[in-house]
Amino acid sequence: MVRERTFAIIKPDAVQDGHIGEIVSAVEQEGFTIHGLRMARLTRDLIKGFYLEHLHKPFYPELEEFMLEGPVLLMVLEGEDAVARWREIMGVTDPLEAAPGTLRRKFGRNLTRNAVHGSDAPHTAGQEIHYFFSALDLV
Repeated sequence: MVRERTFAIIKPDAVQDGHIGEIVSAVEQEGFTIHGLRMARLTRDLIKGFYLEHLHKPFYPELEEFMLEGPVLLMVLEGEDAVARWREIMGVTDPLEAAPGTLRRKFGRNLTRNAVHGSDAPHTAGQEIHYFFSALDLV
C-alpha cells in the first residue's frame, strides 16, 4: 500500500446540517491523518476554477449556486491509498445509490447536495490540495 494525500470538502449541506463532527470523526476512525483543515466561504471565481472540467455541463449552474450557499470545510487527508479509501468511505455520487454506511448515504440528499467531495486520482489530489492550501498551511 502507498501512503498518499487526498483532498476532501465537507460541502455546505453537511455543514449547515451540523455533520462536521461526525464526518471528521469518520476521517479519524478510518486512520487518516489530517494535514490541512480550514473553514472557508468559496467565491464564484474559486468555484469556477475548482470545477473547471464541469463548467459547460448542464448541472454546473446548480452546483455553483449550491457551493455558494454557505461555508465548507476543506481538508487534506493522508493515509494508505488515501484517494481510493476516501472515495470508498464517501460512497458514489448519488446518495440514493451509495452503499449503506457511506457518508453520502448517511448525509447526502441528491446528486448535487451529496455532503462531501474527494479527489478522484492522486494527480488530481495534488492539484486540488494546492488550489486551496499553500505549503505553509500543511503540516
